[in-house]
Amino acid sequence: MKNLLLAACLLLSIQTFAGNSDSSTYYFNQGLIEKNNKRWLVANQAFEKSISLNPQYAEAYLENAAVLLEMRRTDKAKENYIRLHELQPNNPIAIKELAALYFSYRQYDKAIEFAKKCKDCQESNRIIGMSYYQQEDYASAEKALQAALKQNPKDAEATYTLARSYLDMESYKQAVPWYEKAISMEGAKNAWMYELGLLYYNNNDYKNAVVAFNKAAAGGYDQKNDFNENLGYASLYAGEYDKGEELLLNLLKRKPNNTVLLRDMAEIFYQQKQYDRSLTYCQKLMELNPKDGKALYQAGLCFQKKGQKDRGQQMCDKAIELDPSLQNLKQKKEMPGGI
Repeated sequence: MKNLLLAACLLLSIQTFAGNSDSSTYYFNQGLIEKNNKRWLVANQAFEKSISLNPQYAEAYLENAAVLLEMRRTDKAKENYIRLHELQPNNPIAIKELAALYFSYRQYDKAIEFAKKCKDCQESNRIIGMSYYQQEDYASAEKALQAALKQNPKDAEATYTLARSYLDMESYKQAVPWYEKAISMEGAKNAWMYELGLLYYNNNDYKNAVVAFNKAAAGGYDQKNDFNENLGYASLYAGEYDKGEELLLNLLKRKPNNTVLLRDMAEIFYQQKQYDRSLTYCQKLMELNPKDGKALYQAGLCFQKKGQKDRGQQMCDKAIELDPSLQNLKQKKEMPGGI
C-alpha cells in the first residue's frame, strides 16, 4: 500500500513539473513575440512568468535581461545576467553584458574579472584599461588601453584616458601627443583642451598653451578666475603682453590688492625684459606696503637694466635694509624669489 502511495506521489510530481515546464515554455514564447514587437513591458511580464514556473530556464533569463536593458532597468537586468551566469558559466553573452554592467556601476574589480573572461569581446581591453585607470593602476591601464586603441583607434575617451595615464605617471612628453590626438577627435571635451594647455604651460611651451586654452574657451570651458589667470600668465610668457595684462588686470578687479598676482606680473615682465611694465607692478606693491623690500629690490634691478645703475643700486641697498634676507640675493646676483 505504501509503495502504491509513493508511486502516486511521484507520478503527480512528474505531471506537475511537466505542466509547469509546458506553461513556462508557453510564456517564454509569448515573451519572444512581444519582444520582437518591442512591447517591452508585456514581454518582461511574460518572461517573469516563465521564470517563476521554471527557475532553471536559462534562455528566459537571457531574453528577460535584454528586455530589461531596453527598459533601462539595469539593476534587474544585472540580476538576470548573474542568474544566467550561474546556470551557464561560459555563456558569452552573460559574460560580455556583466563586464559592461559592472563597469557602468563602477564595480571595477568585477568589470576586470568578466572582461578578462571575454577574450573575443571588442570592448574587453577598453573596459580593463578604463577600470585600471579608475583604480589608479596606471601601468596596467596603459597596457590595456594601447591594446584597445589598436582595435579602435577612433575611441576618443580611451585616447584621453591613455593620455591621463601618462600624465599621472609623470611621463609628460608621452602624454602630450595622446592629448593632442584626443582633442582632435570627434567627441573631444573642452576639459581635455584645458588640461593640455596646463601640460604645455608646465613644459614651458607657452605659445601652444595659449592655443589650447583658447580652444577650451571656444569649446565652452567655464572661464573662471583660475582659467583667466593661467591664460593670462601663458600669454605674458608667450609675448602677448597686452592680452595677458588685460586678463590679469580684469582678475585684479575681482581680487583687489592681490599681492600674489602683482608680484607674479612684476616678475614675469622683468623676465620678459619689459622693465617699465615690471616697475608699474613694483610700484603698486609698494603703495600697498611701503616696507615691501622685495618689491623695492626688484624695482632697483629694473632701473639697473634700464641703464640707471646708481639709482637702481641705491634702491637695492635700501631694500636690503628693509629685508636683510635679500643680502643673499645680492651676493648671488639673483632675483628675489616669489616676486
